[in-house]
Amino acid sequence: MSRYDAAVVLGAMVLPDGRPSAALARRVAAAVDLHRRGVAPLLVMSGGAVGHPAPEARVMADLAVAAGVPEAALVVEAESRNTWQNARQAAILAEARGWSRLLVVSDSFHLPRARDMFRRHGLHVDGHPVPRGASDGRLSWWVAHGREGLSWVKHLYLTLRPPAP
Repeated sequence: MSRYDAAVVLGAMVLPDGRPSAALARRVAAAVDLHRRGVAPLLVMSGGAVGHPAPEARVMADLAVAAGVPEAALVVEAESRNTWQNARQAAILAEARGWSRLLVVSDSFHLPRARDMFRRHGLHVDGHPVPRGASDGRLSWWVAHGREGLSWVKHLYLTLRPPAP
């Protein structure tokens, strides 16, 4: 029996030519491994078209199928354009399908904020951290962590501000 009902794989950049970025490919590879090991019978590929006509989720699903995951084990959620929307769409899917155990797959530096957002949508989730790749340079590490730090500031502002009158 699987530990989770599904693993929600969060999208990342698709390159201008439609190929997955290194981060996107790493996330999918980690999810494929989880599926093969029976940790999650379903993989929810979550991410819309952000900066490229191809939705991240579709590119992710194509990678998973090429790696041997059957289409029947995939759910393509191609509407969300950010982590908050990933969480909202996952909550809708979980409600409709009766899922209670979800695993969120993303880069290790992104998981704490992502898990907080999923929990704010009423989901009980665990995280599966995907380490940065060996080919990632030090500059890309700093850029990714700096961007995530700024995203935390925005997230905290949006979640802690008083409601509008």
